This record gives sequence, structure tokens and C-alpha cells, in this order.
Amino acid sequence: MRSAKIYRLALGLGAVSLLAAACTATDNKSDEPVASPTASASGQVSFWHFFTGREASAIDAVVKDFEASHPGITVKVSKGQDDEKMRQAISAGKGPDVGLSYSTDIVGNFCTSGAWRDLSPYIKRDKVDMNQLAPVVRSYTEYKGTRCSMPVLADTYGLYYNKKLLADAGYTEPPKTLSQLAEMAKKMTTHKANGDIDVIGFMPFLDYYENSPAHWAPHWAATWFDQSGKSALATDPAWTAMLTWQKQLIDYYGSNKLTKFSAGKGDEFSAANDFERGKVAMMLDGEWRIAFIDADKPELDYGTAPFPAADDKQNLYGGGYVTGNITGISRGSDNPEAAWELIKYLTTDTGAIVKLANGIKNVPTTQAALASPDLQVDDKFKTFLDIFANPNSATSPSTANGAEYQTLFGTWLVKWQTGRATDLQAGLESVAKQIDDSLSLGTGS
Repeated sequence: MRSAKIYRLALGLGAVSLLAAACTATDNKSDEPVASPTASASGQVSFWHFFTGREASAIDAVVKDFEASHPGITVKVSKGQDDEKMRQAISAGKGPDVGLSYSTDIVGNFCTSGAWRDLSPYIKRDKVDMNQLAPVVRSYTEYKGTRCSMPVLADTYGLYYNKKLLADAGYTEPPKTLSQLAEMAKKMTTHKANGDIDVIGFMPFLDYYENSPAHWAPHWAATWFDQSGKSALATDPAWTAMLTWQKQLIDYYGSNKLTKFSAGKGDEFSAANDFERGKVAMMLDGEWRIAFIDADKPELDYGTAPFPAADDKQNLYGGGYVTGNITGISRGSDNPEAAWELIKYLTTDTGAIVKLANGIKNVPTTQAALASPDLQVDDKFKTFLDIFANPNSATSPSTANGAEYQTLFGTWLVKWQTGRATDLQAGLESVAKQIDDSLSLGTGS
């Protein structure tokens, strides 16, 4: 299961203090010299990751392959370990040798604080070709020239649509523009006898499953920061356009009805997911949903497509939000050389990447793995490979404060979408100031 990924809208303000605490740990093992190329890595490596259930089994299978190909190294795997626990452990000097995170948002802090070691010496020593990674992947695995992480598969976001519900409403194709999405969503929505929403065409709340400002931003080409590093929420008109579109759809449904519908949503990473049980006709989600549907509701008749683009920016159609799982070596690692061997295997070995991609149904990050004939690709999954390769795809920027800028925005967005905040420009200006003030503090970028 991916319960840890619920962090996406807001990591919580407490995460910032934990990140800051990671900077104060006194362990100096990261200053140890990198071993020479002739050194033989051996011993035990502790490996923490957040996956559980079916996905954890896929991790276990690849780790067994690693141990078979590296007989001197054994891996102690701890599954279901979320980022908060890893941050705390690293801060206390008890972090794992290798950590696997679901959040590219931690890269800025982990790289600047040294919570994860700089991998550049290992990469240079072993002549790892970083050009095998897509530019967007290279961007989210480093911060201001320090590469403290490597990618373990990518997550790409697109539109899932229920073919029967579309057909029942008279549609044969998914929407390509946001105005089409809104029109179709209204027509595909049905209500109960008491007026409550029974089936919703598209849920516009930004705290519903994978909806978040970061995941929506590429479809309006909205930018988080200007060239001077200041928040662009109040100055980039794309944010105003996005939230105006959202508010119009909210007003159509009624905020109270949406709140009630959202309160009854099923667990995201189970068969009770609203899309899987036919309660939402169109939904933004990642490529991993394909594997969940295959396991939970294989009879569901659905399709995948790029998420619609703003009407005045239709050239963006085909792109989407890209992020991914990242891995690094903790500052206090007892066996950094063996830890690097595990990371290098998970992130550069084509066979390992493909096996993991097939097992978890994530997007491979290397050119060789993407081109491998062993990669299992059907029409639904190909949608996400195409989005991943699209030049209009983008990710969210890293800061030394991690995702606090998204947390601050997300807190205000809850007020906006429920009608407790009504002045859009004033709200954006207020949040932008909070973000700028946050970044100017000691943990700022």
C-alpha cells in the first residue's frame, strides 16, 4: 500500500522542525573518505522503505536479486517506514544505511543539511552516466549542485476515466481542455433523492486523493517562484486562473455537498477507492493506480489519458506532473560503501529497474530501462510513459525548507475551497508573504 503518500497536499508544519533538527546531528561519519574503486563492499546494509503489501513484495524480490549478485552484502529490509520516522532516526544518529523516500520535496533540506550524503564522489568514481536519466529526474534528485539522492522509478500523473460513465453521458473521448473537463464533469454527476452527490464527474477539492496544487500546476504552466526566488503565487496569473476555474466548479456543486461527498470517500489505496468503486467518473492519479485496479477491480472498464490543459495553453496537453521515489545514504551510515552498491543497483541496473517497474507499475527512469523489451507496457501504461517523455511535463521546485511552501498554500486552500476565504488576490498575497518569510529564516534557501 502507499498510505505514506498521503503527505502530498501538506506535509505538516512539524516536518520543518524535524528537518531542521536533522541539521544539528553531531555524527561526522559523512566526512569519511570514499573508498577506492578496488575496495570490495561487504557486510550488512539496513534499508528502509515506505512500501507495504504487494509493492513491498516487489521490493523484496529485487533485494534478493541484489544479494545474489553481491554475495558479500546482506540487506536488512524494514518496510512501511515513512519519511517522518526516517527524519527522526537520522536526527538521532540512528538512521538506516539506505533510505527510500516517496517525497522529492525533502531533497533540498536533506542535501543542504547533510542528512543524506553527497553521492557525487561515488558517481564520479564509478563513472555513472547521469545523462541516462531524464532532465526532470536529474532536477529533482539534486539541490543547488549537491546530488544527495538517486531515483528509484518515477511517478507520472494523468487522467483516469470510467468508460461506461462517459458513454452513458454521451461522450466517446476524454476531455483535452479544462472547460471540456468541467462541462463533462457536470453532465456525468448524479444525485441521490435527498440532493447529495451520488456519483461525481470530477472532484475539484484540492485535498481529495491526488489532487494538489503541485499536481495541477503544469496544466496551467503555473510557477511557484519568480527569478528572484520570491513566491509567484500572487504575481503569476496562472494561479488565479487555476483557482478561478476550480471555484466555478465548486460553486456549481456546492461546497457543502462536496465536503460531505469527500468525507465519505473510500481509502485511497484500497478497493474502496472512489474511482475503483464507480463513485467518481474522472480523476487525476498516478500510473500505479493501474496495478491497484488490476488487483482490486480487474473488471473495471476504464481508460487513461493526459490531464486536460488550460484552454489558453492547449499546447501543454500531453504533459503532466512528474515526481518519484528517491533514495540516499544517511549521514550516520555504518556501511556507506555497501549502501552505495545497493543504491547503484536499484537505480542503474536495467534488469532491476525493469523488474521493479513491472512489479510496482511505476515509470522507469533510465533510457535503457524505458527501451527494454522486458518492460510490460499496455495502452493504459503507455499513456504515462508518453507523459513522462513530454517536454511540457514538470515537477515542483526544491527548497531548503522542503515542502513548507506547499503546506502553507494548502492550509489556505482549504479555507478557499470551503468558502471561508473569498478574496482570491488578497489570499494569494498573504500566502506568498508567508512563504517568503519562511524562506528568509535560518532554514531558508
